[in-house]
Amino acid sequence: MNKYSLIQLSQLIDHTNLKPDATTAMMEKLCQEAKNYHFKMVAINQVQSRLCAQLLKGTGVDIGAAIAFPLGQTTIASKCFETQNAIENGATEIDYVINISALKAGNLQYIEDEMAQIVKICRQHNVVSKVIFENCYLTDEEKISLCKIAVKVKPDFIKTSTGFGTSGATVEDVKLMKNQVGDAVKVKAAGGIRSADTFKKMIAAGAQRIGTSSGIAIIDELKQELAASNKDTIEL
Repeated sequence: MNKYSLIQLSQLIDHTNLKPDATTAMMEKLCQEAKNYHFKMVAINQVQSRLCAQLLKGTGVDIGAAIAFPLGQTTIASKCFETQNAIENGATEIDYVINISALKAGNLQYIEDEMAQIVKICRQHNVVSKVIFENCYLTDEEKISLCKIAVKVKPDFIKTSTGFGTSGATVEDVKLMKNQVGDAVKVKAAGGIRSADTFKKMIAAGAQRIGTSSGIAIIDELKQELAASNKDTIEL
């Protein structure tokens, strides 16, 4: 078990607004909240990269652009262009969705090529790379195959879900992914994480980043928990 201060817990959160109708005002609010709560990153649609980079300049909060989101059904070339464009517009982290159809067809070489090309672009620019599996559509065997590819290619993170699928992160999936990749790749849990209890379970299971639009409520709940226990840290 590890001990976490409130700030350390905040730094595990990717503060998220991926709504298709997100306005400039919503992005301004998201970025201000990320600054106020010391979140690690804002998770946004790629088109918002430049705006959020301007709003967060000099704050230390990362700008996380979602690529081929949420379906993943674009070509490798399209994903690479979108990744490069997001980085040029100020993105400092990239979360891309795999081609689920290619995986379902058993075309693991395609999946590896896609991952390798996107991760290479991120490395060239010193940008964090995250690979979204969208586990709700996958068998355990397919999840394991993706983990094995990730261990080979070494993105920074593998991620459970977009939050737009039929279900989000589960403790079982986080454990499976963590057991497969060990310390070679980090695990991000996202989708349906709305309470401090769920947040803590995901961290205890091995997640090292949490994507959620409920970060404020989660941190406020954890703050109350610390106050009630008269402690400075939470053990997970």
